[in-house]
Order: sequence, then C-alpha cells, then structure tokens
Amino acid sequence: MSNSADSPQGPVNSFDGQEGGRSSMRGGGRVTGGTARLLTAAVFALAGLIFVTSFNTAKGTNIRTDASLLKLSDLIQQRSAKNGALDESTAALRKDVDALARRDDGSTKAEDEKLGALESAAGTRKLSGPALTVTLNDAPPNAPAAPGYPEPQANDLVIHQQDLQAVVNALWKGGAKGIQVMDQRLISTSAVRCVGNTLILQGRVYSPPYKITAIGDQGALKKAIAASPAIQNYQLYVEAYGLGWKVDERKAVTLPAYSGTVDLHYAKPVG
Repeated sequence: MSNSADSPQGPVNSFDGQEGGRSSMRGGGRVTGGTARLLTAAVFALAGLIFVTSFNTAKGTNIRTDASLLKLSDLIQQRSAKNGALDESTAALRKDVDALARRDDGSTKAEDEKLGALESAAGTRKLSGPALTVTLNDAPPNAPAAPGYPEPQANDLVIHQQDLQAVVNALWKGGAKGIQVMDQRLISTSAVRCVGNTLILQGRVYSPPYKITAIGDQGALKKAIAASPAIQNYQLYVEAYGLGWKVDERKAVTLPAYSGTVDLHYAKPVG
C-alpha cells in the first residue's frame, strides 16, 4: 500500500488538462458514424454468441459452481467411508488372529500377562475406566465480539489443529491411559491434522464439534488441562468470540482398541 493514503492530496486531473474533463483522441483518426454502427453491431453479435455458448455448456446447471471442487469433496467422503469399512474389517480379522494365537501357543501365564500389558500400552486392546471428555466447536456464524475485544476475523471463529493438539498433549501429560478422538483410538504414531476446518485422522475425515475422551485420573487430567498455556490462550477466544468448550466427567467409558495398521511407512528403527 502506498503512502499517499496517509497523506492525501488534491484530486489529480487525468484528462490531460482538457476543459470539461475530456481528453483528445490519441493514436490518430476520427471514427465515422457508419464505422461506429458497424462496431456496435459486431459487439452485440459477439455478446449473443457468448450467451448461447454459455447456455449450451451449462445445460441448466450453475456454471459458477466449481465442479472439480465438488468432485474432490465427494471423493474425500467416499475414501473416508471406505477407510472406515476397512478399519472394521481389519479389526474383525485381528480378533480372529488373536483368538487363534491364544488357543494353544505354549506361552506361560506370565508371558500372556506381559503381552496383554504391551497391547494395552500400544492401544491395540480395549480400555475401560473413568474418563474426561473435552468437546471443542466452532463459534456461531457472524458471532459478535464480547465487549472490549476487537471484531473477529474468520480464523478466530474456527477450531484449529493446534487447539486439538493442545488438548491431546495436555491429557497425555495428565497421565491418560488411553485417548480417543471422535470414534478412533490414538496410538503413538497417530497424527492429529486439520485441513481447512476439517479433521483428518488416520485416513478419515471429521467435522466439528470435536470430542476427545481420555481415561485416567479425572482430577489429574483436569489439572493438566488448566495448566496448559495453549489451552489458556484458547479460553481467551472462548470468552471473546464464543468458541465451543465443554469438559464432562464420565464414570465409566470403554475405548475401542486401535484397529488400523501399525506398520511404519516413513520412519525406520535406528540401527
């Protein structure tokens, strides 16, 4: 932006000083009446051609709608649903494999207990106990600012990736034994990512409100949430613009076992 807006001057005459604000024709000769009528007819003919072409192309549809965006949105939803079905199929197959492995593998009771503890820590076994559920939601559309706060920008009214990450990190820090985001169990390689105002988690897409449930000592979990600087910053936006925030204590919750792949696609063990 130029500095002229800060130091406004008088109006600038853009018409070469001609009286009445009119400039002379540049680049040569005059246009006759016949030529002008011919040019006008050509312009109207071209406009009619464009109108007919647009009508035939649209075929009754809204040509302002970006078809590629609609196709991409449909593709994302279809792929998300397919990933969900594959997760259910994988979980059923894993259950069958585990049943066969435990039928008579020659392991001792101590070894079975050790395996169970490892599965619980990895998130591949169901987990039950008292829990805390945190719900985050976008602010209402066109939400006014609270007194004393500036008018909100678009980004001030939606949940961001760092907001979800802050809650998940605080719950882990508070000693959570297991965490579920929406309907999926988190494991050590889970990534909470947002694209626009949607959450992409382990190949599936979710929209707000977002629910995060953690099993553990409820007092310790609440204390960790209250001590998080990132969540304290989020609370300012809750107060200023009405972002959604709710914490519920739940006496008994069962988190599902993680049913997706545990293979590493990019990282490799050291050594």
